[in-house]
Amino acid sequence: MNRREFLTAVGAATVAAAVHPSPAFAAARGDYGNLLVLVELKGGNDGLNSVVPYADSAYYSLRPQLAIARDQVLQLDDKTGLHPALQALLPLWQNRELAVVRGIGYPDANLSHFRSIEIWDTASKSNEYLHDGWLARAFRHAPIPRPYAADGGVVGGAEMGPFAGSGTRAIALTDTEQFLRQAKLATPAGQAGNTALKHILGVEQDILRAAAKLNTDYVLHSEFPKSAFGNAVRTAAQVVASKAGIAALKVSLNGFDTHSNQQGTHARLLKDLAEGLAALRGALVELGRWDSTLIMTYAEFGRRPRQNRSGGTDHGSANAHFALGGRVRGGIYGLPPALDRLDGNGNLPFAVDFRDLYATALEKWWGVSSVHALGARFRPVDLLRA
Repeated sequence: MNRREFLTAVGAATVAAAVHPSPAFAAARGDYGNLLVLVELKGGNDGLNSVVPYADSAYYSLRPQLAIARDQVLQLDDKTGLHPALQALLPLWQNRELAVVRGIGYPDANLSHFRSIEIWDTASKSNEYLHDGWLARAFRHAPIPRPYAADGGVVGGAEMGPFAGSGTRAIALTDTEQFLRQAKLATPAGQAGNTALKHILGVEQDILRAAAKLNTDYVLHSEFPKSAFGNAVRTAAQVVASKAGIAALKVSLNGFDTHSNQQGTHARLLKDLAEGLAALRGALVELGRWDSTLIMTYAEFGRRPRQNRSGGTDHGSANAHFALGGRVRGGIYGLPPALDRLDGNGNLPFAVDFRDLYATALEKWWGVSSVHALGARFRPVDLLRA
């Protein structure tokens, strides 16, 4: 296998050559002993059927076939509940380790998959085009300790998302064993006069250094679902078990663009999500990392409140998401969906800017300024215990 094939095989082209921070940035240090895990629900999860406003009659009027029956909802309080397929998350709720944040969005929401996920990944305004991910900018301001194997890791894909940008040591891998096997094929190759080749060789060196620190000798006793998402969270747990050091991980679950026949598909996806997250919790408890891990879900957008004629839902705006961890202050945050105040396109107004959640991770979880990463001051959501 030549270098080009190797870089393609392991997604190493997404590992940026290290750029040393300027002295002005060097003083900023974050508490990267705390791990952030982002779970992307690709396609746009239906928040209204995930976090169900079962006491609101408008919900049932807008979704005569798709609405979750009141007697099937997993009740969180006297107005709000979870889809029954999220049963595996109920113990976390009962332990006060699960936060539900409703009404997440941003002004002038874009309903294109490509553009909206770009906005979420770069923490930009709807009319602003940025190249670097919000975590890439955060890590440039507050660098990850050099002994860490990597700044971040993307499991189950090669899209860097919030890690995209120069100077970020982020690794894309399908599973740790494959990464280690293929990393052995990259060999140090001395000096190069050509700038492009020098960059490639630098990338290889980053891979070799990460591979040297990652190992999968630890045998996890936790069981994981036998699914693509189950394999992804198992791989994420193995990265954590290696103790090599990593600040953030991104895991994806695909299939949420439910324009038609949503009922069965969505139930399957939510069951996969809940069981995968519950398994990840078990592994993190086993590793002694549950209290130092914050897991947050996100998606490019939600779904429209009114069901369509194909038994599904179209692209919408405001959404509900989850945060979980041993130091999460369990409860319901944000505002209930204003189903009586839909806009001209039939979409919900938002109550919580998605960058408020990013500010929560940056300021309250890592203790670093959020302004450098987000471009402005946002208000963290008070969902973490000290």
